Amino acid sequence: MRTTRCQLLLLGVLSGLLIAVPKLDAQQPAAAAAKPAAPVQPFPPLNAQQQQQLDRVLLAWQQKSQSTKTLECKFERWHYDLLAAPAGVHAHKAEGVVKYANPDKGLFRVDNIMFYKGMKDQKPEYGPTANKFGEYWICNGTQLIEYDREQQQCNLQELPPNMQGTQIFNSPLPFVFNLDAKQIQQRYWVCLGESPKPNSFLVQAFPKLQEDRAQYKMVQVVLSADYEPEVMIMYAPNFHQKLAPQWDHYEFTDVKRNAIGAGIQQFMGNFIPKQPPASWKITKQNFLPPQIAQGNQAPQGSAPQ
Repeated sequence: MRTTRCQLLLLGVLSGLLIAVPKLDAQQPAAAAAKPAAPVQPFPPLNAQQQQQLDRVLLAWQQKSQSTKTLECKFERWHYDLLAAPAGVHAHKAEGVVKYANPDKGLFRVDNIMFYKGMKDQKPEYGPTANKFGEYWICNGTQLIEYDREQQQCNLQELPPNMQGTQIFNSPLPFVFNLDAKQIQQRYWVCLGESPKPNSFLVQAFPKLQEDRAQYKMVQVVLSADYEPEVMIMYAPNFHQKLAPQWDHYEFTDVKRNAIGAGIQQFMGNFIPKQPPASWKITKQNFLPPQIAQGNQAPQGSAPQ
């Protein structure tokens, strides 16, 4: 799986969900490349009370997240895909770590991944797959370094100036662990849903921009009572509950903010290597933005259930 801006701010956190879309063939009718119709808000307008409650939650979340100098946590991710496993059964489960140092240093690494192998006695069985390791990438502020452990090679992508420093959050998912309440409402249609458990908040965000909608249909984030992200669910661009139920479910544990004793340089040195492994093949290129999907527009309607 190629690194996408979704994963890039999966510090923001996190998933690497990019639906591959074939490029339009030159012989296809011109109408196929026509600009899609502008999306509309997928839920009714919020009343004054709903908007006030949303503003209160987003501002509290912003205050919590923007005090972050360093952050590290563990995650579990369940990937659901009807083409890879039966309905209601996850296709694979990954476990890994996320680290972040303000404003633009980060790591996302899968340490263990187990794949669906079939059903036995009406129960799903899981196991490793040879030479399948999951995603592993690092951002050192000026480069996005993708470690392909299957091929034993590194892909170094040079970040343009407009994506360095604090502007690295000008990517999908600039929220979760680093939120700007005003920017989120400018870029997404946001509302509160019914939280799955007491003393928590469910924030639902639908992307307005085509570049974001090409990567996911909606993001749901469950916040604890003290506005710490606990769960994030990302729905595929073409998600349909019956026809195309594909999504990633993340849970975050052992979240540590600003828990550094020896200073930020030592913290960064623990996960920002000076160079890739010497024995690996190294490729270099400029940062490639995600391909804009022409045919994967998320259908409008009610929020996924």
